[in-house]
Amino acid sequence: MAGGPSIRLYRAELSTNCERVGLAIAHKGIEAQSVLISYDDRGPVEAISGQGLVPVIEDAGEVINDSVAILRHLERRWPEPALFPADPAARAEVDVFIDWFERVYKAAPNELEDQLERDDPDERVLERRGAEMRARLDVFERLLSGREYLLGDTFGAADCVAYPFLKYAAHRDPNDTELFHVILADEQPLGDDHPNLGAWIERVGERPRAY
Repeated sequence: MAGGPSIRLYRAELSTNCERVGLAIAHKGIEAQSVLISYDDRGPVEAISGQGLVPVIEDAGEVINDSVAILRHLERRWPEPALFPADPAARAEVDVFIDWFERVYKAAPNELEDQLERDDPDERVLERRGAEMRARLDVFERLLSGREYLLGDTFGAADCVAYPFLKYAAHRDPNDTELFHVILADEQPLGDDHPNLGAWIERVGERPRAY
């Protein structure tokens, strides 16, 4: 729409998946109108997308939900500055990382949340999943050895995908009592043995968001 926002972004406060998209939109310099929804009233996003989850974007009449799908859509529509490398092998590495993050990394905090919402959580599951999350901090620390960002020296899709979850290793606002965020903070203790990860969290945290 000439003279107006290029896209409309439906989001919710403190949403990790929405922050992914906010980082990507700002990186590409896309004009966006932010539509903030309440978890108590998902009507606006349900009306546009037929479901209640955020983020959702509306771009020239096309509606896309799911944060990773939105990142890929933005890359197709606004290729520069890039979020995904042009080299096929490097692009495949990003795709593998994102798939691992969505299927493997997120499985642990998701299951912890499910357990802690029960009246009788399985202590063995809590211990095992917590240990997995703590051990994975070492993986991210090694990924950041000798480079500025997770998969290279330039900010990209992998950083958008991971940062909103890993940032809680460094800090959680005491007013943010959402259980999932408490888990991300408590089970990812960032210590002196993770200097690369700590510097990356600070570096990405300084980047602009679209809202």
